[in-house]
Amino acid sequence: MPINITMPALSPTMEEGNLSKWLVKEGDKVSPGDVIAEIETDKATMEVEAVDEGTVAKLVVPAGTEGVKVNALIAILAGEGENAAAAAKSGSGAPKAEAPKADAPKAEPPKEAPKPAAAAAASAPKAEPAPVANGHAAGDRVFASPLARRIAKDAGVDVTALTGSGPHGRVVKVDVEAAIASGGAPAAKAPAGAPSAPAAAPKPMSDDQVLKLFAEGSYELVPHDNMRKTIARRLVEAKSTIPHFYLTLDCELDALLALRTQLNAAAPMRKADKGEVPAYKLSVNDMVIKAMAMALMAVPDANASWTENAMVKHKHADVGVAVSIPGGLITPIIRHADEKTLSVISNEMKDMASRARSRKLKPEEYQGGTTAVSNLGMFGVKDFAAVINPPHATILAVGAGEERAVVKKGEIGIATVMSVTLSTDHRAVDGALGAELLGAFKRLIENPMGMLV
Repeated sequence: MPINITMPALSPTMEEGNLSKWLVKEGDKVSPGDVIAEIETDKATMEVEAVDEGTVAKLVVPAGTEGVKVNALIAILAGEGENAAAAAKSGSGAPKAEAPKADAPKAEPPKEAPKPAAAAAASAPKAEPAPVANGHAAGDRVFASPLARRIAKDAGVDVTALTGSGPHGRVVKVDVEAAIASGGAPAAKAPAGAPSAPAAAPKPMSDDQVLKLFAEGSYELVPHDNMRKTIARRLVEAKSTIPHFYLTLDCELDALLALRTQLNAAAPMRKADKGEVPAYKLSVNDMVIKAMAMALMAVPDANASWTENAMVKHKHADVGVAVSIPGGLITPIIRHADEKTLSVISNEMKDMASRARSRKLKPEEYQGGTTAVSNLGMFGVKDFAAVINPPHATILAVGAGEERAVVKKGEIGIATVMSVTLSTDHRAVDGALGAELLGAFKRLIENPMGMLV
């Protein structure tokens, strides 16, 4: 019998993905483990392997299709000895990938021109109200789709004042959107006797409102990809729900830079395609990752995540590191960074950063973690504040190391100084606890030999 291939869930939170490429065609034979397609999620492009043996009878979803729901049918395999054409035909009755649903019919018959009010009133028969008219039912009940009701509620639109264009006068999505776009959307009415609600937060400008501010032809529109949409959604979520609290201090780097030079000079050589190369090459960022991990273990109350019912206390420090990639950023995670040597952290970071830029990371390599580090020092940025990435309760923003005048024992000297800013979720890590964590980090950076024992 035909074997259905469905859109896999490539991560616990995945709801849909883009079928970017088929690596097989109809008529090809596949075996378990063969790579048959590439699926693009919000952060990575992943290969999908066949789990059954058979012949590709039909590719249901074309390459390049966006927004394919998890578990939607994407292809049909014919089993051993089965006719591929027959399998494709019999398998076509299975649930297919959902196409975007139109809430209203694509076309509707032309409507008659409205009659003058007086003539309409004279010609109208005097009868009881019809059960359905313009999306309304007797007794002021409104027939509207759930999606239309949700959009209307979010936009503050009164669906009872809208004329429905759906079946039997049902108010549908396009009716609500048309009312919003026209600027004449009727405001939702509060129930009689209900207490007045506080004024709603101002809505962001619509696309049309934004574009009207610029001369036609002076811009081009670049549609958002899944990554940019996800970044935007998570940033809004983070800043809307997490009470951010910021702490900044300066760390002297001279001892760390000297140790880094010694460690890199002592690196053993190994064979590579280009001849012998050092087994590792430490960066300041590698040492920052290690210091942050060890600081969390020294201040375990700060190694936490907030939930409404309990504080999640983590037993290890899994440090995410923000990596810039085309179109956005991603945060690969160094797991158990508190237990790893600097050389292991350095090599893991280089490998994951390389695969991140080619969007080849696996979901488990960038999801989760207990904290994060964002370093803009290589761009010459002195200091900045980073946005916390849920479910983390902290993120460390690292600025550039630069020579500054410092006062020691009453005398002015020169030192290489780096400013760092810790953003904390004040529900989980308050000011005093955050200061304790940042102090532990500073001690490790300024006394880096402690990271080697």
